[in-house]
Amino acid sequence: MFKAPFSFEGRIRRTEYGLSYLVYLVFSVPFNIYFQRNEPSTGVMSIFFLLLIPFLWFLLAQGAKRCHDRGNSGWYQLIPFYSLWMLFADSDHGPNEYGPNPKGEGNYNSINEIGQKEL
Repeated sequence: MFKAPFSFEGRIRRTEYGLSYLVYLVFSVPFNIYFQRNEPSTGVMSIFFLLLIPFLWFLLAQGAKRCHDRGNSGWYQLIPFYSLWMLFADSDHGPNEYGPNPKGEGNYNSINEIGQKEL
């Protein structure tokens, strides 16, 4: 789990996507609470935005990989409420154009294109 979390290549399962989103929330919620209760200084705002860049990259990369697991382009995550679909929808069985199934189901490496076992 969490192999190459900043890469946009490959596929991830629902569990890893959900955990990725929770990691992002653990980071962003305390800052949102702080900003709502206090008038942040320029230094705090600068630190927040510098830390926000890698967390957004992480979230976008993980979302793109989850879209790939569904057989779609990573741009699909920009569709409103598609993140809910990514959390609850099942993945494509077997390999697709983005790589093998991360769960390992349907990955028939020992079977060639005509469906016969290689000797």
